[in-house]
Amino acid sequence: MNEKTFVVPNISCGHCALAIKNELGDQPGIDVVDIDSATKQVTVRWDDPASWDGIVESLKEIGYPPAA
Repeated sequence: MNEKTFVVPNISCGHCALAIKNELGDQPGIDVVDIDSATKQVTVRWDDPASWDGIVESLKEIGYPPAA
């Protein structure tokens, strides 16, 4: 199991958090998507077949890329 906490600067409200949760939560292998809108921190826990690169690409596609 892999886990990563990162900042997504584009999060500005609960709707943003919901969009991220819906996008990532539907992907096979992703177990947990926890978001704190106030700090813009996202924690994702995943296993195969999900990957960090796939998570980043999904977030970029919906306009919420992780901070570099």
